[in-house]
Amino acid sequence: MPTLLVPLIKKAFGMRFILAKATRLPVVGWLLNKALFEDDRMVYLPMDRVVRVDRTLGQPMQSFLPSSVAEHFVRMAQHRWIMDECICRSSNHCKDYPIDLGCLFLGEASAHISPGLGRPVSEAEALEHLRKCREAGLVHVIGRDRLDAVWLGVRPGHRLMTICNCCPCCCLWKMLPSLSPDIAARFTPLPGVRVSVTDRCVGCGKCVDACFLGAIKVAEGRAAIGEECRGCGRCADVCPRKAIEVSYDGRLEEAVSALTPYVDPS
Repeated sequence: MPTLLVPLIKKAFGMRFILAKATRLPVVGWLLNKALFEDDRMVYLPMDRVVRVDRTLGQPMQSFLPSSVAEHFVRMAQHRWIMDECICRSSNHCKDYPIDLGCLFLGEASAHISPGLGRPVSEAEALEHLRKCREAGLVHVIGRDRLDAVWLGVRPGHRLMTICNCCPCCCLWKMLPSLSPDIAARFTPLPGVRVSVTDRCVGCGKCVDACFLGAIKVAEGRAAIGEECRGCGRCADVCPRKAIEVSYDGRLEEAVSALTPYVDPS
């Protein structure tokens, strides 16, 4: 059944903003939340190459890089599954990022995903997949995404962890600003991440185009970052003057603790 849904999902992809706005409606929004978003918790991991670590911990998990959060769950999971394609990029006919780098699913429920959508992989294969995604400029978003459990038709839904590898042009979650504030608030920055604009900023606006959440504006000749920011680091990556800095205080353990109660990937 999920394989039959893929063509329908691709055709309906352009309507995702309408769906998102519907979550703000009385009754309809409550029903959509219960069906597709209840108990969600997704965390954006900033790009490793733009993060400055502010402090040194005694013995963190293995390294201080944000990607270590995703790698931690890959290593502890008993089941790992890679999608053959990114449905978002395929639906949007993406020309800038690889379509064949799809989502990585972890946990007991991932063992029940239709074989027509992808394949089970080893720990080493999963880690290599994440590395390729980062090299391609994709951002990891990790956690529990009820929408995936629903359309994939897998159970138990609370034992499915999603690691989405997002590009700025096609990401499903570009609809976050249109979702109800309650649902949008379940998509958070990595604990300990700060994004700041330095005096090197000349207001060129490239960061505005890079932010898929519309969290950056240019005011009085300088970029200003709003509360919608999820700390992905794209703005710092594209800034020609390196005027935007993403810093991180190394609280990987806090990030893992925040995600573990929502999804048991074993």
